Amino acid sequence: MRVFRTTVTAIRHLEEAVLGAEWTEGIVLRYGALYGPGTSMAPGKEQFEMVRKRRFPVVGDGGGVWSFIHVADAAEATVAAVEHGSRGVYNVVDDDPARVAEWLPALAQVLGAKKPMRVPRFVGRLFAGEFGVAMMTELRGASNAKAKRELAWRPAHPSWRQGFAPA
Repeated sequence: MRVFRTTVTAIRHLEEAVLGAEWTEGIVLRYGALYGPGTSMAPGKEQFEMVRKRRFPVVGDGGGVWSFIHVADAAEATVAAVEHGSRGVYNVVDDDPARVAEWLPALAQVLGAKKPMRVPRFVGRLFAGEFGVAMMTELRGASNAKAKRELAWRPAHPSWRQGFAPA
Protein backbone atom coordinates (compact mmCIF):
# COMPACT_ATOMS: atom_id res chain seq x y z
CA MET A 1 0.00 0.00 0.00
CA ARG A 2 2.94 2.31 0.66
CA VAL A 3 4.02 2.20 -3.00
CA PHE A 4 0.49 3.08 -4.11
CA ARG A 5 0.29 6.04 -1.70
CA THR A 6 3.76 7.23 -2.73
CA THR A 7 2.77 7.13 -6.40
CA VAL A 8 -0.47 9.03 -5.75
CA THR A 9 1.42 11.61 -3.68
CA ALA A 10 3.96 12.10 -6.49
CA ILE A 11 1.20 12.52 -9.08
CA ARG A 12 -0.61 15.06 -6.89
CA HIS A 13 2.63 16.99 -6.42
CA LEU A 14 3.17 17.12 -10.18
CA GLU A 15 -0.44 18.17 -10.81
CA GLU A 16 -0.19 20.96 -8.22
CA ALA A 17 3.00 22.21 -9.88
CA VAL A 18 1.27 22.33 -13.26
CA LEU A 19 -1.88 23.96 -11.90
CA GLY A 20 0.15 26.52 -9.95
CA ALA A 21 2.45 27.48 -12.82
CA GLU A 22 2.05 31.15 -13.71
CA TRP A 23 3.71 30.88 -17.13
CA THR A 24 1.08 28.52 -18.55
CA GLU A 25 -2.65 27.80 -18.41
CA GLY A 26 -2.03 24.75 -16.21
CA ILE A 27 -4.20 22.02 -17.69
CA VAL A 28 -3.92 18.49 -16.31
CA LEU A 29 -5.31 15.55 -18.28
CA ARG A 30 -5.83 12.33 -16.34
CA TYR A 31 -6.08 9.55 -18.89
CA GLY A 32 -7.81 6.28 -18.14
CA ALA A 33 -6.28 2.94 -19.06
CA LEU A 34 -5.35 3.37 -22.72
CA TYR A 35 -6.34 0.68 -25.20
CA GLY A 36 -6.31 0.39 -28.97
CA PRO A 37 -3.62 0.55 -31.67
CA GLY A 38 -0.13 1.24 -30.39
CA THR A 39 -0.93 0.28 -26.79
CA SER A 40 -0.31 -2.90 -24.83
CA MET A 41 -4.10 -3.40 -24.78
CA ALA A 42 -4.61 -4.21 -28.43
CA PRO A 43 -5.00 -7.48 -30.34
CA GLY A 44 -1.74 -9.43 -30.23
CA LYS A 45 -0.14 -7.08 -27.70
CA GLU A 46 1.13 -7.82 -24.17
CA GLN A 47 -1.89 -7.30 -21.95
CA PHE A 48 -4.41 -8.82 -24.36
CA GLU A 49 -2.12 -11.83 -24.78
CA MET A 50 -1.81 -12.21 -21.01
CA VAL A 51 -5.62 -12.28 -20.76
CA ARG A 52 -5.89 -14.70 -23.69
CA LYS A 53 -3.35 -17.05 -22.06
CA ARG A 54 -5.00 -16.76 -18.60
CA ARG A 55 -1.97 -15.00 -17.13
CA PHE A 56 -3.93 -11.91 -16.02
CA PRO A 57 -6.01 -13.06 -13.04
CA VAL A 58 -8.70 -11.32 -11.03
CA VAL A 59 -6.98 -10.49 -7.74
CA GLY A 60 -8.99 -10.65 -4.53
CA ASP A 61 -12.56 -9.54 -5.08
CA GLY A 62 -11.64 -7.70 -8.29
CA GLY A 63 -13.31 -4.64 -6.80
CA GLY A 64 -10.92 -2.09 -8.31
CA VAL A 65 -12.83 0.15 -10.71
CA TRP A 66 -11.00 0.97 -13.92
CA SER A 67 -11.80 3.75 -16.33
CA PHE A 68 -10.68 3.12 -19.89
CA ILE A 69 -10.09 5.35 -22.90
CA HIS A 70 -9.46 4.41 -26.51
CA VAL A 71 -6.20 5.93 -27.73
CA ALA A 72 -8.01 7.81 -30.54
CA ASP A 73 -10.43 9.32 -28.01
CA ALA A 74 -7.47 10.33 -25.82
CA ALA A 75 -5.94 12.15 -28.79
CA GLU A 76 -9.22 13.94 -29.54
CA ALA A 77 -9.58 14.99 -25.90
CA THR A 78 -6.04 16.34 -25.90
CA VAL A 79 -6.80 18.51 -28.92
CA ALA A 80 -10.05 19.65 -27.29
CA ALA A 81 -8.13 20.59 -24.12
CA VAL A 82 -5.66 22.68 -26.12
CA GLU A 83 -8.49 24.41 -27.98
CA HIS A 84 -11.10 24.80 -25.22
CA GLY A 85 -9.52 23.97 -21.87
CA SER A 86 -8.86 26.28 -18.99
CA ARG A 87 -6.81 25.85 -15.83
CA GLY A 88 -7.91 22.67 -14.11
CA VAL A 89 -7.99 18.89 -14.09
CA TYR A 90 -9.89 16.84 -16.69
CA ASN A 91 -10.48 13.10 -16.56
CA VAL A 92 -10.09 11.68 -20.06
CA VAL A 93 -12.02 8.43 -19.74
CA ASP A 94 -14.96 6.69 -21.37
CA ASP A 95 -18.51 6.72 -19.99
CA ASP A 96 -18.34 3.24 -18.43
CA PRO A 97 -16.05 2.68 -15.43
CA ALA A 98 -16.08 -0.99 -14.45
CA ARG A 99 -14.86 -3.31 -11.72
CA VAL A 100 -12.00 -5.63 -12.66
CA ALA A 101 -14.31 -8.57 -11.83
CA GLU A 102 -16.59 -7.30 -14.64
CA TRP A 103 -14.30 -6.05 -17.40
CA LEU A 104 -11.60 -8.73 -17.22
CA PRO A 105 -13.95 -11.71 -17.84
CA ALA A 106 -15.72 -9.69 -20.56
CA LEU A 107 -12.39 -9.05 -22.29
CA ALA A 108 -11.48 -12.74 -22.01
CA GLN A 109 -14.77 -13.61 -23.70
CA VAL A 110 -14.12 -11.11 -26.53
CA LEU A 111 -10.68 -12.68 -27.01
CA GLY A 112 -12.13 -16.19 -27.07
CA ALA A 113 -10.26 -17.10 -23.90
CA LYS A 114 -11.31 -18.98 -20.79
CA LYS A 115 -12.48 -16.95 -17.82
CA PRO A 116 -9.57 -15.46 -15.90
CA MET A 117 -8.39 -17.25 -12.80
CA ARG A 118 -9.07 -15.73 -9.40
CA VAL A 119 -6.22 -15.45 -6.94
CA PRO A 120 -6.13 -14.15 -3.37
CA ARG A 121 -4.50 -10.81 -2.66
CA PHE A 122 -1.36 -12.38 -1.18
CA VAL A 123 -0.75 -14.36 -4.40
CA GLY A 124 -1.37 -11.25 -6.50
CA ARG A 125 1.15 -9.38 -4.34
CA LEU A 126 3.83 -11.97 -5.19
CA PHE A 127 3.44 -11.38 -8.93
CA ALA A 128 2.19 -7.81 -9.26
CA GLY A 129 3.39 -6.19 -6.04
CA GLU A 130 1.38 -3.98 -3.74
CA PHE A 131 0.68 -1.44 -6.47
CA GLY A 132 -0.73 -4.14 -8.76
CA VAL A 133 -2.96 -5.48 -5.99
CA ALA A 134 -4.25 -1.97 -5.27
CA MET A 135 -5.04 -1.51 -8.99
CA MET A 136 -7.03 -4.73 -8.99
CA THR A 137 -8.87 -4.22 -5.69
CA GLU A 138 -8.94 -0.57 -4.63
CA LEU A 139 -8.75 1.66 -7.70
CA ARG A 140 -11.70 4.01 -8.12
CA GLY A 141 -13.15 4.90 -11.48
CA ALA A 142 -13.35 8.42 -12.83
CA SER A 143 -16.02 10.60 -14.39
CA ASN A 144 -15.56 12.42 -17.68
CA ALA A 145 -18.45 14.84 -17.04
CA LYS A 146 -16.22 17.91 -16.69
CA ALA A 147 -14.24 17.10 -19.84
CA LYS A 148 -17.43 16.57 -21.81
CA ARG A 149 -19.00 19.75 -20.47
CA GLU A 150 -16.03 22.13 -20.68
CA LEU A 151 -14.06 20.75 -23.62
CA ALA A 152 -17.04 20.03 -25.91
CA TRP A 153 -15.62 16.50 -26.24
CA ARG A 154 -17.36 13.13 -26.47
CA PRO A 155 -15.57 9.79 -26.74
CA ALA A 156 -16.24 8.01 -30.03
CA HIS A 157 -15.89 4.80 -28.01
CA PRO A 158 -18.20 5.57 -25.05
CA SER A 159 -17.60 2.14 -23.51
CA TRP A 160 -14.75 -0.32 -23.37
CA ARG A 161 -17.43 -2.94 -24.13
CA GLN A 162 -17.65 -1.81 -27.76
CA GLY A 163 -14.05 -0.60 -27.88
CA PHE A 164 -12.62 -4.01 -26.96
CA ALA A 165 -14.79 -5.77 -29.55
CA PRO A 166 -13.03 -6.74 -32.78
CA ALA A 167 -13.57 -4.30 -35.63
